[in-house]
Amino acid sequence: MPLRVASIAAECEPWAKTGGLGDVVDALARALGKVPGATDGPVDVFLPRYRSVPVPAGTPAGAPLRVPDPLAPGGMSDLSILDVPADGYRLRLVDHPPAFDRDGMYGPAGGGDFADNAWRYGLFCRAALETLRREAERPVDIIHLHDWHAGPAAIQRDAWYADEAILDRAAMVITLHNLAYHGWTGLESLGQLGLTPGGGVLPANADGVDLLREGIVRSEVVNTVSPGFAREALTPTGGFGLEGALLAKSDRFVGILNGLDTTVWDPATDDDLAATYSADDLGGKATCRADLLARLGFDPDDEGAVLGMIGRLDPQKGFDLLASAAGRLLGGGARIVVQGSGDPQIADGFRVLAAAQPDKVALIERFDRAMARRIYAGIDFFLMPSRFEPCGTGQMISLRYGTPPIVRRTGGLEDSVIDERTKPGKGTGFAFDAATPGALAEACEVAMAMRSAGGPAWTGLVARGMAVDFDWTRGSAPRYAALYERAVAIRRG
Repeated sequence: MPLRVASIAAECEPWAKTGGLGDVVDALARALGKVPGATDGPVDVFLPRYRSVPVPAGTPAGAPLRVPDPLAPGGMSDLSILDVPADGYRLRLVDHPPAFDRDGMYGPAGGGDFADNAWRYGLFCRAALETLRREAERPVDIIHLHDWHAGPAAIQRDAWYADEAILDRAAMVITLHNLAYHGWTGLESLGQLGLTPGGGVLPANADGVDLLREGIVRSEVVNTVSPGFAREALTPTGGFGLEGALLAKSDRFVGILNGLDTTVWDPATDDDLAATYSADDLGGKATCRADLLARLGFDPDDEGAVLGMIGRLDPQKGFDLLASAAGRLLGGGARIVVQGSGDPQIADGFRVLAAAQPDKVALIERFDRAMARRIYAGIDFFLMPSRFEPCGTGQMISLRYGTPPIVRRTGGLEDSVIDERTKPGKGTGFAFDAATPGALAEACEVAMAMRSAGGPAWTGLVARGMAVDFDWTRGSAPRYAALYERAVAIRRG
C-alpha cells in the first residue's frame, strides 16, 4: 500500500548541510518517489528555515501556524510553513526568525552550541506535527526522524498527541546518522521542551533527557546507515551509551547502507570538471588531474601520487592521523590536498605543512562544492581513516570517480570498500585496522606502489571500483520502503 511519508530533519542538501545527514535526507526523499508503490505522492521534508537557507524567488508566503511554545508569553507562538518544490519531493520550511534567523545552524560561528537548541528543535518538531495533524485529508503514515534534532517529535507524539487520530496512527522511524551526538538536555533546560521531572513524561528522578535515546525508545523501528555500524552500535565501544536501548529494540534495529545519487555524482556529466570521463573512457581523468594540480600550485608533470581528504576537520574523521603521517608520506613522494574546516588544532597542523611545502601540501579551509568535485576526480587516492564511520559517502563518490579509496576498516567503510590487500584481484580500494598514523601510512604506501607498477592489477582495481552500484533507487530506498511497511504494521497491529 502506498504510504504518505514525512521526514523531520535539521539538514537537507542543498538547502542546509554540514555533513552526510543533509545528503541522505535529500537523496532518500527523491529516491523514494521512484520506488514503485512506495509512496502515495512526494515525500514531505520538514527543515528549519535557517538564515542561510535560500528561498527561491516567487515562493508563496508561508501558511500561518500557531503552536504551543513553552517559552512564549501565553504559551503559544506564531510561525509559518513555506512549501518549496524540490527535486522530486516537497520541502517544508519551518519559519520562525527568533529560533532560526541566526548566524549559524547549531551554534555561533566561533564554535559551541546555542544554549536554547532544545527549544529551537522542540518548536521545529511541534510545528511539523501540528502541520501534519491538520492535513487530515491526506493522513500521514510514516514520520521519519533523523538524529537527535527530531527526537522531540517522538516525545511530543506520545505526550500530547496520543488522542489525536491522525498522529496516533502514524508510525515513527528514526535513522541514526551519528551516535556521538545525543542532544542531551539537562535538568535546567527541560523547560525549553515543556517538560518537568515527574510530569507524566519523565520519571520523577530525571536529571535531564537524552533526545536521541527518546527517539530510539519511542519509535516503532530504528535504523542506522550501514550494517557494519549497526553491529558496532550494539557494543559498549560503538554504542556511545545507547547500546542498551538499541539491544532492547532487538530485530527492530537494523542497518541500511546509504546510497549515492548517481545522477548528481557522475564524472560523465559533471560540469565542474575540466573534462568528463567514464568507466569506458578514462581519458578525461588525466586532464582533471592536471587541472587540479595546476589550481593547487603543484607540478602537473610530477607523477608522484596525490592523496586527498574532504570533510569536517575532526578527530572522528582521522584528519589528525593524516597530519601525523604526512612527513612519512611526503618523504615517499606523495602530495596531499585537504578540504574542510573544523578543529583549529588540526587545521593549524595542515597550515604549517602547507606553509613549509606549498608545492606538496594544500589546505582548502572552506566548503567548496565545485572544488570538492575536482578533488574527487583529480587525486589518485581518497583517504577516509575514520575512527568510527556510520557510513560516509566520500568513499562511494571516489569509487564512482575512478579514485580508489584508502579507508579504516570500520562501520560503513568496511561495508562499502573491498580491501585489495586481503582480497587481491577482487578489491575496490585499501583498508587498514589500527587508528594510527603508521597504519594509515603503510596502507597508502601499498596503494602507491600498486599505482606505480600500473598494469592490469591497477586498471582492474579502478574498473571494479567504478562498477560498484550504490544507486539509491536500486538498493537503499526499496529497503527503507520495506522498513516503513513494517513500522506501520507494528504501530497498527
